[in-house]
Amino acid sequence: MNPTSRHPRSEFIFGTRAVIEAINAEQEIDRVLVQKGSRNELTQELLDLTRAQHVPVSFVPIEKLNRVTRKNHQGVVAFVSSVTYASLDNIINQCFAEAKDPFLMLLDRITDVRNFGAIARSAECLGAHALVVPAQGNARIGGDAMKTSAGALNYLPVCRVKSLKETVRFLKNSGIRVVACTEKTGQLLPQSDLSGPIALLLGSEEDGISDDLLQLADELVKIPMTGNVASLNVSVAAAVSLYEVVRQRGE
Repeated sequence: MNPTSRHPRSEFIFGTRAVIEAINAEQEIDRVLVQKGSRNELTQELLDLTRAQHVPVSFVPIEKLNRVTRKNHQGVVAFVSSVTYASLDNIINQCFAEAKDPFLMLLDRITDVRNFGAIARSAECLGAHALVVPAQGNARIGGDAMKTSAGALNYLPVCRVKSLKETVRFLKNSGIRVVACTEKTGQLLPQSDLSGPIALLLGSEEDGISDDLLQLADELVKIPMTGNVASLNVSVAAAVSLYEVVRQRGE
């Protein structure tokens, strides 16, 4: 994949009108914070716009906004993404057009920015074609994520989707097997066939992959564990799983 052009920019924008103009100018907005209870015509215009453009919104107390900036934020702060989001359709179509098996990583509610950056770094190094993240409930892709990824996010496309459940269904209908990495199975990772078009699914640091996503996956696998500690950090588990795909592909 060709690297996507990125440009250095401010971490956040504040003020209702400024955020509206940023969205209209097609800046990549990671998330908009709106003060709880804020109800006026301009705020409603912003909310209508975020809904139409599928920009995630969180309603928060004013104290949280004040921790971001003490300037006149008017009850609205928007975090600007450090990446330009890619189209999952385009990624898949490009892979097939180039006679390559799509190799994707789906992240279900990875909220720690350091874990996200480390996963991105491993995914880029080991040849994944894209990361796929939900619009809500994932780590903010700002400067910290870029730094933790050691620059990998300059090259690895990130696709933001409205629903991971619908995305899993779409991938399966596109001929891409979805393999969930979870402890809730007896099937070992090295014993599974990871060749061909594949999407690895990993879950949150707190409770793993959502049950509804586990039910949709084509296969559940787990990493063999022989030590006394029964689990791995999600970024380490991602690296192990990515490498097993590469090993089986002979790359």
